[in-house]
Amino acid sequence: MSGNEARQAAIQQIVNRGSVENSINYEKLPTSKIYGSSVFSLQVMEQRLPRKVFKSLRKTIENGTKLDPETADAVASEMRSWAMEKGATHYAHVFYPLTGLTAEKHDSFFNPDGKGGTLAEFEGKTLIQGEPDGSSFPSGGIRATFEARGYTIWDVTSPAYILENPNGTTLCIPTAFVSWTGEALDKKTPVLRSMQVLNVHAQRVLKFFGTDGAFVSSTAGAEQEYFLIDRNLFYARPDLLISSRTLFGAPPPKGQEFEDHYFGAIPERVLACMFEVERECFKLGIPVKTRHNEVAPSQYEIAPVFEFGNVATDHQQLIMVTLRRVAQKYGMECILHEKPFAGVNGSGKHLNYSMGSANAGNLFDPGDTPAENAQFLVFCMAMIRAVYKWAPLLRAVVASASNDHRLGANEAPPAILSIFLGDELTEVIEALSEGKPVQSKKSVMTVGVDVLPPIPKHSGDRNRTSPMAFTGNRFEFRAVGSSQSIAGPLVALNSIMAESLDYCASFLEGADTSTPEKLGKVVAELVKTVYAECKAVIFNGDGYSEAWHEEAAKRGLPNLKTTADALPAIKSQDVVDLFEKYNVLSARETHSRYEVYAEQYVKSINVESNLMLEIARTMIFPAAIRYQGELATSLAQLKAVGINTDADTLTYITGLIATLQGAIKALSEKKEGAEHGDPENACLYCKNEIIPAMASLRAVVDELETVVADDQWPLPTYQEMLFIK
Repeated sequence: MSGNEARQAAIQQIVNRGSVENSINYEKLPTSKIYGSSVFSLQVMEQRLPRKVFKSLRKTIENGTKLDPETADAVASEMRSWAMEKGATHYAHVFYPLTGLTAEKHDSFFNPDGKGGTLAEFEGKTLIQGEPDGSSFPSGGIRATFEARGYTIWDVTSPAYILENPNGTTLCIPTAFVSWTGEALDKKTPVLRSMQVLNVHAQRVLKFFGTDGAFVSSTAGAEQEYFLIDRNLFYARPDLLISSRTLFGAPPPKGQEFEDHYFGAIPERVLACMFEVERECFKLGIPVKTRHNEVAPSQYEIAPVFEFGNVATDHQQLIMVTLRRVAQKYGMECILHEKPFAGVNGSGKHLNYSMGSANAGNLFDPGDTPAENAQFLVFCMAMIRAVYKWAPLLRAVVASASNDHRLGANEAPPAILSIFLGDELTEVIEALSEGKPVQSKKSVMTVGVDVLPPIPKHSGDRNRTSPMAFTGNRFEFRAVGSSQSIAGPLVALNSIMAESLDYCASFLEGADTSTPEKLGKVVAELVKTVYAECKAVIFNGDGYSEAWHEEAAKRGLPNLKTTADALPAIKSQDVVDLFEKYNVLSARETHSRYEVYAEQYVKSINVESNLMLEIARTMIFPAAIRYQGELATSLAQLKAVGINTDADTLTYITGLIATLQGAIKALSEKKEGAEHGDPENACLYCKNEIIPAMASLRAVVDELETVVADDQWPLPTYQEMLFIK
């Protein structure tokens, strides 16, 4: 079957697909009955564990105290019984290596009993620690191939759950993953360390406001954007299959310019898929809240509510796995790449970030009058200072070859890190910094329709162009990519907030705060000091505009446009010292992450460039030559019967084919001269040499797509992939 025949067959299968079949008996088993049914939750543990054991475990979960070995034994025994009641025969320590993906090692509960039978066993030491091979995961030099030992360690604060399969179930235990030397080989361990140090310094601040001793945790809720396209078309695109993005593709006649897809009616097959994704998430205790059409055709979003940071990180990984798995059941492919289709909206993972205490509540909630909420102002100024001082680190932790295509284009924030506060909060901070009186009132919006009641008006509008926007009671880090784990950004946010809270706590501790009036004056002085140093990072305007880029440069804000520019920040001495000082990462662990992420960037570009050459040589060039031959034959036949016709199209096609051959040769030569030594030089070579050559090859192929006869073109087009449901 030729490329075009495969493309037409794919379209025909979609057209003949028929209606979506009911696969969920939601009437007999409503969603309200299944929430958390596959989770060994606190509620389940309270029902099944001895009271003393449960109290000990809850203290560990809520206060960060050490886990007692006897408690672990009791929990393991009951966890095994619960899992086996649900059909589990195996357990898996689930961990998150530096690939950014989920990894798991499955072991059976059953061991031979020596009498021809088996005995189900699962002890506390087995629950707490596993031993997968540690040599084949990226480690940035921490582990050599022959040094294979690695350990998984139970994260008691993230609940175990049951993973269902048509042929059985598995008990999944969230774990950290470390080397034999105790160094972090994963993304979870630094999250837990950073949450621990954040708690220490947040409590130092809270004691000034009468909330002492309450365990403080970072909280997160990450909005997940994604594309769904039919699998028949997906498999007809080698670039999507291997690299998750279209390396070629001319713009369709209609894109997203009518803005008709955003929040529009959800197509039946997509909505059916969403229902099942949500039910699967609910079973796993994932509090998904929102679903809707996103801006680009065939783009959608799912969003959970806030959870503790490490649990939110685990749940984000599960959401991505669930989206991919369920989409296949409905004949679709879920694409999580940040920019699978050029020229339309890319996909992000907006990380809504806050921190909270059982006694103090949400520490980023300004209340009704931000000017009078001294505690909020301290935490808000800590965030402003953190983003200003550590902007290069924040840019680095969202850097990837895929996210480079998204940042700064089609509703994604620019690579310049700035903070949007909104008018009211900005006015409050400016007034305090200038020693002026502040009047802050909650305003009411009257819509002008009698049947609609007046509604409270938020203290600030939203700003979709800001990479770090204050949105009422949280900061939304909008630069995170859709395919990324939120662990890296969360580690950075927790760590820089801990450093800033350390600064703020020391400021308060060094002053006279013996009365509420004196404390208020010290807080005002803190606001003034931080604002004077860091106000350049506050920007409430249009982050897409060229004027902002010029203004940001005048303010001295870094503009690290690509991964090659941004990644070196991770190994800078300031960042190394930050992570070491707060025991989040050792110098060796920090350098290892730079090595891994630089290597992943280079490998991604290498795979994409190999794919481009393969597709251009074996699919595009033959199709163009066939069309050129058809044109030449037709013109010759017409001329033979005395009909002279314009040969401009043939001349144009011939020129494009020559340009195509030249672009293929140029990219091949750039790849042959690729830098394979120092990671930083290799990244820069990809950025400066290979990526421009790839862009040139794409440009000529996309131009050919607009002139080669449709029945000759071998690849499904943007028009087909984005609009055929």
